[in-house]
Amino acid sequence: MAVQSTKQNSGLRGAQKAKKDEFYTRLEDIEKELRHYRDHFKDKVVLCNCDDPRVSNFFHYFSYGFEHLGLKQLITTCYKNRARDLFSENADETAISLVYNGDKNGNRVPDVDEIGIRPLEGDGDFRSDECIELLKKADIVVTNPPFSLFREYISQLVSYDKKFLIIGNMNAVTYKEVFPLIKENKVWLGPSIRSGDRIFGVPDDYPLEAAGCGIDENGKKFIKVKSVRWFTNMDFAQRHEDLVLHRRYNPDDYPRYHNFDAINVDVTNDIPADYDGPMGVPITFLDRYNPDQFEILGSSRTLGQRMSELAEKGTYQQGGPRFYLPNGDGTYRRLYDRIVIRKLQK
Repeated sequence: MAVQSTKQNSGLRGAQKAKKDEFYTRLEDIEKELRHYRDHFKDKVVLCNCDDPRVSNFFHYFSYGFEHLGLKQLITTCYKNRARDLFSENADETAISLVYNGDKNGNRVPDVDEIGIRPLEGDGDFRSDECIELLKKADIVVTNPPFSLFREYISQLVSYDKKFLIIGNMNAVTYKEVFPLIKENKVWLGPSIRSGDRIFGVPDDYPLEAAGCGIDENGKKFIKVKSVRWFTNMDFAQRHEDLVLHRRYNPDDYPRYHNFDAINVDVTNDIPADYDGPMGVPITFLDRYNPDQFEILGSSRTLGQRMSELAEKGTYQQGGPRFYLPNGDGTYRRLYDRIVIRKLQK
């Protein structure tokens, strides 16, 4: 799949500088996440619309698992500059779509003559009219979209009311196009990635100057990307497991913000069990978010009062609304983005 650069990650910034932005999701990462959704795919049309089938592990997963998952149809689309011959290295400027309707000869393998390959009129961009027509036919979209186009990509999926499972940067949860979906319980994070770097394959001609690049034991080039998450609107059992709370509230450990009426919680595991008011938690709380246990009230970007209305210039870092904690000397410390939550009464 083609993944474009994002400014939130040094490895991706390096990729942008090198004008190389084609990253391939590892099969093992796909398998770890998809095992939580197997019941969702029976009799469904799956679309992978950012995927070169010659190298896409999404295509591999769904084509080889077609019968096991009970799929109705698999559709992939490939951006231009990919090969029309599925199993060759012939360069071609033509974008393609590929349709697989399952095994026909009983060998449980997606053979070449079982795969319908059709050239697209345009460049294969997911926003093009012909790709949107394919989107309309799909029940579920699963892919790794361009990080730099994540806002547009997820907005399109929501506007066409599609189920989806896609990869994005964790910081996307703060986007104005994304956070309302999370707050309204229309989008959430998948269970298989919680922290740490994720390795993506890159083309053979990818330069290794960018941070986080290397060559694996098989001689294949890769790049490590930080803060990656799965974004989805398909439910899974782990999402409804309660977070065990063991801390007790006291004002010294949980200071209040100067520009919003809530306490600050620096670590998700430190959420106090005996506090029922608004709490500001790091965005990584969403890895453990159970909508049956907590409600999301807003964020530091949407709720924080401007410090220019509350404090003298020079006593705080200027910028858009964020939450600030008093330092005790007349100055205020600006925090990273926070999500404001409150425990639900059971």
